[in-house]
Amino acid sequence: MQTIVQDNPFTGATTTARSGSTRTAWTGRIMSGLAVAFLIFDSLGKLLEVQPVIDGTKQLGYSPDLVFGLGVTLISCVVAYLVPWTSVLGAVLLTGYLGGAVATHVRVGSPLVTHVLFPTYIAALLWGGLMLRDARLRALLPWHDRSRS
Repeated sequence: MQTIVQDNPFTGATTTARSGSTRTAWTGRIMSGLAVAFLIFDSLGKLLEVQPVIDGTKQLGYSPDLVFGLGVTLISCVVAYLVPWTSVLGAVLLTGYLGGAVATHVRVGSPLVTHVLFPTYIAALLWGGLMLRDARLRALLPWHDRSRS
């Protein structure tokens, strides 16, 4: 008779969440770090309300009054991503934020590869980095684990 513990793919995942190869963990940290560095830079520009950010916001069709609020929203989502207990929530929130950026660039007719898809590249770094750092998240995905075969 099998028990729930035997059938549960998450058993032991909490204790091994940070385990795995060192190379995998460092690759995940680097990927996450690149995305976070860009997002912090972007949020600081909004929080400080620098003129190029305000001009860019106007070009995208938004009121300059929204810039500071967008900066607060972005930095809050980044902080949630950086805290280990809320990292998945932060990634979900950042995905929504970045999805709005994609929609905005599509609406104004920005170039595809450099403007429309750029937030998607950042989201891929965020999620890829998180997956490489957290075994629990990898266990959620329906990928075949060759070590269990």
